[in-house]
Amino acid sequence: MSNDPLLQPYQLKHLTLRNRIIVTSHEPAYPEDGMPKEKYRAYTVERAKGGVALTMTAGSAAVSRDSPPVFNNLLAYKDEIVPWIREMTDAVHEEGAAIMIQLTHLGRRTRWDKGDWLPVVAPSHHREASHRAFPKKMEDWDIERIIKDFADAAERMKAGGMDGIELEAYGHLIDQFASPLTNELDGPYGGALENRMRFCLDVFRAIRERVGNEFILGVRYTADECLPGGNGQAEGIEISKRLRDSGLIDYLNVIRGHIDTDAGLTDVIPIQGMANSPHLDFAGEIRAATNFPTFHAAKIPDVATARHAIAAGKVDMVGMTRAHMTDPHIVRKIIEKREEDIRPCVGANYCLDRIYQGGAAYCIHNAATGRELTMPHIVAKADVRKKVVIVGAGPAGLEAARVAGERGHDVVVFEAANNPGGQIRLTAQSERRREMISIIDWRMSQCEKYDVTFHFNTWAEADTIGAENPDVVIIATGGLPHTEVLTKGNELVVSSWDIISGDVKPGTNVLVFDDAGDHAGLQAAEFLAKAGAKVEIMTPDRSFAPEVMAMNLVPYMRSLQKHDVTFTVTYRLEAVEKSGNQLVAHIGSDYGGIARQHSYDQIVVNHGTIPLDELYFELKPHSSNLGEVSHDQLLQGQQQSVIRNPEGKFQLFRIGDAVAARNTHAAVYDGLRIAKDI
Repeated sequence: MSNDPLLQPYQLKHLTLRNRIIVTSHEPAYPEDGMPKEKYRAYTVERAKGGVALTMTAGSAAVSRDSPPVFNNLLAYKDEIVPWIREMTDAVHEEGAAIMIQLTHLGRRTRWDKGDWLPVVAPSHHREASHRAFPKKMEDWDIERIIKDFADAAERMKAGGMDGIELEAYGHLIDQFASPLTNELDGPYGGALENRMRFCLDVFRAIRERVGNEFILGVRYTADECLPGGNGQAEGIEISKRLRDSGLIDYLNVIRGHIDTDAGLTDVIPIQGMANSPHLDFAGEIRAATNFPTFHAAKIPDVATARHAIAAGKVDMVGMTRAHMTDPHIVRKIIEKREEDIRPCVGANYCLDRIYQGGAAYCIHNAATGRELTMPHIVAKADVRKKVVIVGAGPAGLEAARVAGERGHDVVVFEAANNPGGQIRLTAQSERRREMISIIDWRMSQCEKYDVTFHFNTWAEADTIGAENPDVVIIATGGLPHTEVLTKGNELVVSSWDIISGDVKPGTNVLVFDDAGDHAGLQAAEFLAKAGAKVEIMTPDRSFAPEVMAMNLVPYMRSLQKHDVTFTVTYRLEAVEKSGNQLVAHIGSDYGGIARQHSYDQIVVNHGTIPLDELYFELKPHSSNLGEVSHDQLLQGQQQSVIRNPEGKFQLFRIGDAVAARNTHAAVYDGLRIAKDI
């Protein structure tokens, strides 16, 4: 047996967990009609195949109709969920893993105009900032009804074969009872801590009556709200001891912080540029104070930190949830002593930010996650070895090279720069986003493993490509900043890339006109502000930086507000002219009726990229498919067989921003789904 602390089994009541790594409860927003159908099941089972001890689904499944999901969650209040749960649990158990589910009532953390348009309920009328609904203050019959709903849902989950249930008690209804900031009830459920905890314990009692004493029950709860007037660390330790002493639960899953604002949520679930494992020591304090099984997860992205968490006795089970979205086979690779092959989580939080905007969770650089029905995590060998030439070593080109190499092809990559990375290398210039470079470093190490040949400082031309006698050519040349968006004065502005790269010296009074709404605009503004410039960010949209999304926006806002940056929405930069040593900005509005002028000494335009596609169009007449991609074959996972030019010498494809300005995930997805079928 291995001496690795992470690979030691753990006995939780009657349940033997095969190692110490878990995927904590989270909702990837893959349900269909509120049910965990094929897509959801495939995602969950993949992590079981990868060797994880316990996977928890649903963050969180709704137990009541007046707890409508604010994004696509499981609906545990429906009887029809049971057979779908059974199919998923059976499949997970076949892979040797345990599976649990998290149940919740959202309380005020939802909206009344979702689902059945029932009033939002909470133990006070205080609304939550993130979801904005003013709740109804709960009555006695609301409490009785919801306790029963929890028990009903738990019974369904046991019938579906779950190994246990975890209650969500941070930010949601149970926590809203526990916190003095959100509980203004009188009587048995309000006032002193004992009363505020009564709802949680009554829910657990009702569940125990339904599921019996052998079923695993746990709670993921706030042991320190980190809010003035809320439950602090002392109260959190007392809550932890009372939960333990209740005899109703089998483990504690510790959270520190609050999630009622974007900033609070981001501190609970930190993103890139923030400290790793910030609450691990605190979880260790709870474990020491309670001497009770303790779980914890919060930005523990690497095996070394997870191993320390177990070896040092901080926790009994360590959660690596986002890390498993990036690489579901972490445990298998540890067992096989291939930790260097683990795809690193870079903390980009593309996964969570997408669900909070109503999308499905996807990893920024593993396009197979959430697409297990169509995309492989492990690429199969090709029947015939081909010569594949790729132009461009950004995320799209490197993913295509990695996948083609794993397929067993002879792969050659040409890159004009002296280093790989493309726009990733640019964005990693920001200290907070330096983790992004791991997207490139990991692919380079994998390409080395598969003997991919690289030619850097090489401007590939048609003759360069032809000399390789390729079977397949993939153009991944990316794009260049598109700044010619004004009616006059395009030559007077600079791009966000100019500022981030340091190619252009920052001005002192700067306008950043950002109608792409992505990271580059905010990064440029932050570079300028830190250099001492007075900065205004202007956008024609009704909100700025929509592509950055909520949790990623938090550290930008903390920095930009600290530097007194001005944010101007719903105005459009239309033209620029020079006046002495100043630039006069002509400003209008899509809403009409506005014509203003304002002077700056530097104007930055962030308007995405325009494709670098000259080589593609030069090669197109010489290709067998004339660059055409069969969308049907692409989406069905079949080899591309389009022939429009029988005299053509190679298949030709282009991917990533060489097609159109998109993002890193789109570039990686392009590379994977083209190369996996070559």
